[in-house]
Amino acid sequence: MRSVFVGPNGVRAGWRFLAYAVILIALQNAFERFLVPPALDALHAGNGLTAQALLAIEVFEGLAVLVATAILAAFERRRIDGYGLPARLAFGKRFWEGAAIGVVSAGAVAVAMVAMGAMVVHGFALRGSDLIVQAGLWLAVMALVGLNEEYMFRGYPLQALARGMGFWPAAVALSLLFGAAHLMKPDENAIDIANIVLLGLLLCLTVQRTGSLWLAAGFHCTFDFMQFFVIGTRNGGAQPVGHLLDVAFPGPAWANGGPLGTEASYFMLPVIALLFAYVLLRYPTATSLQT
Repeated sequence: MRSVFVGPNGVRAGWRFLAYAVILIALQNAFERFLVPPALDALHAGNGLTAQALLAIEVFEGLAVLVATAILAAFERRRIDGYGLPARLAFGKRFWEGAAIGVVSAGAVAVAMVAMGAMVVHGFALRGSDLIVQAGLWLAVMALVGLNEEYMFRGYPLQALARGMGFWPAAVALSLLFGAAHLMKPDENAIDIANIVLLGLLLCLTVQRTGSLWLAAGFHCTFDFMQFFVIGTRNGGAQPVGHLLDVAFPGPAWANGGPLGTEASYFMLPVIALLFAYVLLRYPTATSLQT
């Protein structure tokens, strides 16, 4: 019998999405309250924006995403990796293609910032064993960020909502939610949110065209790695601890993003436009979701 809760394909997509969101938020809050603080102490995370602190946070963030997805996957009698991150394709050619695009994209913005005098490189801030340790830590953190955030927003939620309202309405809704999730960041502004929403739509496009999230995960990982570790860009007013380059950002905020860093730079807009063109030309037709 069809109702507001049940449709022709069982429980309606909106309720499935809501169930996922409730479970995820409950787990995030529980982990943040009871598990993250002792993990931070154990890792001697220190003060500021450190790789150690983010590592502890992202481990439990990933656990929350996996548990929430597993519960809904069991309800739907599907595999936990069946929503765009199939294990058989893990860290394959799509991931590395996305990783290369992420490096080039963030690097292009950095070059534009330097050309405008909005970013000045004085040399290297790390050397020797410190460089190796920090590079490894930040790479591990950003790999988790890429996987966690992609599966959180464009894994089960995208597939669930797309079944109920169509792919692009779901993609728009989740990209707006992706942008809204960043509103809590200090000094947040309109251009940063706009760039984040556009990047969310871009990553949804890669899912539609490649049939998986692996390209998106690779892009997300290295784009953030370039920002946090290589460039040392600010994020919510804080500069990452243990970044590669000794840099200063003396120029205008429209060019270097001010306290929000690379993502809030107006140079991101042409880069995002070129990324859309690349994906559309590289993958001209949609591909069924790979499981």
